[in-house]
Amino acid sequence: ILSDTPRANGSHLLVDDRNKYKSMRTRIWSSIWMIGGFILILYMGHLYIWAMIVVIQIFMAKELFNLLRTTHEERDLPGFRLLNWHFFFTAMVYVYGRFLSKQLVNSVSSDKVLSQIFSNLIKYHMLTCYFMYIAGFVWFILTLKSKMYKYQFGQYAWTHMILFVVFAQSSFTVGNIFEGIFWFLLPASLIVINDIAAYFFGFFFGRTPLIKLSPKKTWEGFIGASVTTIISAFLLANLLGRFQWLTCPRKDLSTGWLLCDPGPMFKPKLYSLESWLPSRFPWKELTVLPVQKHALVLGLFASSIAPFGGFFASGFKRAFKIKDFGDSIPGHGGITDRMDCQMVMAVFAYIYYQSVVVPQQNSVENLLDQ
Repeated sequence: ILSDTPRANGSHLLVDDRNKYKSMRTRIWSSIWMIGGFILILYMGHLYIWAMIVVIQIFMAKELFNLLRTTHEERDLPGFRLLNWHFFFTAMVYVYGRFLSKQLVNSVSSDKVLSQIFSNLIKYHMLTCYFMYIAGFVWFILTLKSKMYKYQFGQYAWTHMILFVVFAQSSFTVGNIFEGIFWFLLPASLIVINDIAAYFFGFFFGRTPLIKLSPKKTWEGFIGASVTTIISAFLLANLLGRFQWLTCPRKDLSTGWLLCDPGPMFKPKLYSLESWLPSRFPWKELTVLPVQKHALVLGLFASSIAPFGGFFASGFKRAFKIKDFGDSIPGHGGITDRMDCQMVMAVFAYIYYQSVVVPQQNSVENLLDQ
């Protein structure tokens, strides 16, 4: 949550700049409020976490839609702003229909009528979304006005870029949530840990600029945060992997408590340390969850690749000559400023989970296909 790591100007540390402490206190207090609210939503369950993601996506879209809007030209195009939200809603129906179709069917399976209705909706889901998009496309063509073509086509392209770069990526988070809150919480927490560590390492030790796109980033902050994040990934996975509420997948859209067999990934294994450590060492064995090796991969990605999402956002803001995407979070900027790295991380976590972690299902259909 604490990002935009401060750095030194020349040979002076920002820790010596007293004016920075006020901004630091504001960030810390707003971070505490956000973390507290986040923990409450986690406790409430999968459905509420999904609702939180949708709210975040709406705020992000609003911030980004506003970047290219011109008040004068908007007055000459009544209703044109609704077109952006039509495409956003269409993308939401398509993406979440794909991610949550199984959970939706399982939720209404006890009612034959509802089950049949939703089965038909899912069957024609792609066709429905296509016609929703075509309706928006026709709407756009019909609203074209002379002398405003450039502005309108710019808005059309801008809207699609937002949906692809922002909405599509962040939606992978929902896929992670219903596979088990663990696969959402761990990657998201690693980004937060990396941001906080980079901020403080850069604040107290930062001297060497890291990248021109983001002048407040330093090598000291980057390296310190990388080591901290990888270690935290290993330890945090061991802690989170012991709670069934976090590890059990949600197969429907209910909010009840979950009980399941966590599977071999979350069953602890004992490793003897006697041959590795001196006899005087108090610990003779170490308990490790198999999932911790996957956590190391997530930690490595969160500390080395995901920050480039922040660099991308920094370059984006420089192109538009703005400091932040918004001002909805005191001391942090807008929602988009806090979600830049999270989007990159969410996509990787989902792909890694589906490709590496999930065991290969040898069903009859798969065997016949092969």
